[in-house]
Amino acid sequence: HLGAGSRSCRREAGAWIPVIFIALVVCWSYYAYVVELCIFTITSIGEQIVYLIFFHLSFIMFVWSYWKTIFTKPANPSKEFCLPKAEKERYEKEERPESQQEILWRAATSLPLYTRTGAGAIRYCDRCQVIKPDRCHHCSACDMCVLKMDHHCPWVNNCVGFSNYKFFILFLAYSLLYCLFIAATVLQYFIKFWTNELPDTHAKFHVLFLFFVAAMFCISILSLFSYHLWLVGKNRSTIEAFRAPVFRTGSDKNGFSLGFRKNIAQVFGDQKKYWLLPVFTSQGDGLTFPTRLVNVDAEQATVTLHPEPNKR
Repeated sequence: HLGAGSRSCRREAGAWIPVIFIALVVCWSYYAYVVELCIFTITSIGEQIVYLIFFHLSFIMFVWSYWKTIFTKPANPSKEFCLPKAEKERYEKEERPESQQEILWRAATSLPLYTRTGAGAIRYCDRCQVIKPDRCHHCSACDMCVLKMDHHCPWVNNCVGFSNYKFFILFLAYSLLYCLFIAATVLQYFIKFWTNELPDTHAKFHVLFLFFVAAMFCISILSLFSYHLWLVGKNRSTIEAFRAPVFRTGSDKNGFSLGFRKNIAQVFGDQKKYWLLPVFTSQGDGLTFPTRLVNVDAEQATVTLHPEPNKR
């Protein structure tokens, strides 16, 4: 048991390595930009002030959204999705899958569920012993079922899902803004150092390296950010983009899409003044989601179906 415990602790400690790496890079970038560039390299006071103001604004928003993405606990299914004690005991004793499904179907009649497994069965997690709500998946890294799970992100050492998806999008947006601002403002000094227009000082290495690092992160973050904006517009998670959710009438990759504006509002909320702030404003409870009619005719308007547990 001690051996298993120490292995688990090592795994947990190792999971923080990517986060520590990002934190160290960000701390170095702060020092390189503020001290080496703004204080030691730039001679114009006006330029220093303008650069430092905008740098700190992007830095604060980036760190704030990153912090929220890391430390917001993933949302889990509520108790109503757990099998009652007697039913759970019967389920565990039952060896035949058909009989197990019968137990799950009975328990699910009072639950607002639209999605099924690929075979049309009730989605049940044996590990967490819960009936999975729509869009909920089990994360093996976190060892829990996560509401509207998108993916497990090693760079934040957390599951990205219903509770922190907005924070994750803002983290990508502000990290991209942070890198773009650094690359754009460092560029002229990068060229001056590169062409030996400025004398060789200890700032030269920091300024040259700062541009390369910012440009490299810009390219990698831009593709990921663009992909997630596309997902938000389509109201899909990363999991759903790879494997379309299955409804009672079959699979439908657009099953949760309500139209572009409503899809955006589902993640960012109704009040636009909060959209750019890493505060929770996503709609709903993460357990139920409005769906559109599966295989709806192209001429028909999108129809929103709200779960009605009593009408089965």
